[in-house]
Amino acid sequence: MVNRFTRRAADVVAPAGGTGERALPAAVRPEVAAAPGSDISRRPGQSPAVSVPAALVVLVLGVMAAGLLVPADVHLATLFIAAPALMAAFSTALPTGNVAGLSLVAAMVCDIRDGLLGSPILVVHAATLLVVSLLLVAFCRCRERSRKETSRLRAISRAAQRVVLRPLPRRIADLKVAALYRAADTLADVGGDLYAAAKTPYGTRFLIGDVKGKGLVALDDTAAVLGAFREAAYQHPTLPELAAALEGSFRRHVAEAAETDPDAAERFITALLLEFAADGGVMRSVSCGHPLPLRVHGNRVTALTSRSPAPPLGLAGADRENYRQEEFRYAPGDAFLLYTDGLVEARDSSGAFYSVTERDIPWRTAGADPEALLQQVHADLLRHTNGRLHDDVALVAVQWAPAC
Repeated sequence: MVNRFTRRAADVVAPAGGTGERALPAAVRPEVAAAPGSDISRRPGQSPAVSVPAALVVLVLGVMAAGLLVPADVHLATLFIAAPALMAAFSTALPTGNVAGLSLVAAMVCDIRDGLLGSPILVVHAATLLVVSLLLVAFCRCRERSRKETSRLRAISRAAQRVVLRPLPRRIADLKVAALYRAADTLADVGGDLYAAAKTPYGTRFLIGDVKGKGLVALDDTAAVLGAFREAAYQHPTLPELAAALEGSFRRHVAEAAETDPDAAERFITALLLEFAADGGVMRSVSCGHPLPLRVHGNRVTALTSRSPAPPLGLAGADRENYRQEEFRYAPGDAFLLYTDGLVEARDSSGAFYSVTERDIPWRTAGADPEALLQQVHADLLRHTNGRLHDDVALVAVQWAPAC
């Protein structure tokens, strides 16, 4: 079933080209970034596409003027190669070729003025400029093709991620919800963190987890456990039964994968199951090796802890007795922050871990709305890491806000 799902996702992705997503839901809408230099803006005063060529043309003309003014025995022709070389660093093949042509003409003018017409020196200057210019243009064309291919692959991977990791609605029953996803692999945007939600007869249920590994293997495991959750969440009245069902489903998935992947037996997923009672006030949890959420109450944030966590999915048994359900009470307006280890294991330049409970975050303001909570935590995380994430980060904020 997982293989069929994965193939179907690939079929959907291939023609899609790419869609943005905001942590998939409304929290984050990543866009396919233009490759630097591949399509430089044309707005005057704001882009190298206008300023760089103009500056290099002035450079070429300036060198040519200097070559016409200095004594004839001082040859400046070799300096003209600097202009196309600089252009290749900032722009594409066509502008580079144009600047190279101008440089070649200017160099010949200077050599002829120096009396080198018919001299082997002029031939050497011309051949050198021509060969280097052709190499620079070829380099630019290869770089353009590489950037286009990279952009296409990023768009496909983002679409694949979106097919598997569906956006969460802003509201589920009496819960306000927001989610954010950041993959450490900025090239592919395919990571190993996951989340999902389901409004069931037993309450609103959430799953958040962290798959071992990265890339397509992690995406395959993510698809397996999310597909199982979306079906089993409606069939099992208790979280221990749901956890046991996910364990059994993931083990079958691993067994199938082992037929082609000798390392499949080492796969596992840390997972946290939460259930918010339909009438509010009570949150139930089962941890499969995954940390419980943070609770934001007023201007305070506390880390909930599990007294009896089970092993991660893939390492535990499929018996419901292996899982212990715990209950936590909360008040209206309280917010919960579900997270993966990419949050608490993020480091700054000195190697210090990110301790969200000790950060100077205006929790009363942030906790007033799930979107604001995610934005505050994410911005603070980037400040701590100086904008560099070395692991995937998934965040889901949930707040009980009964409709009037």
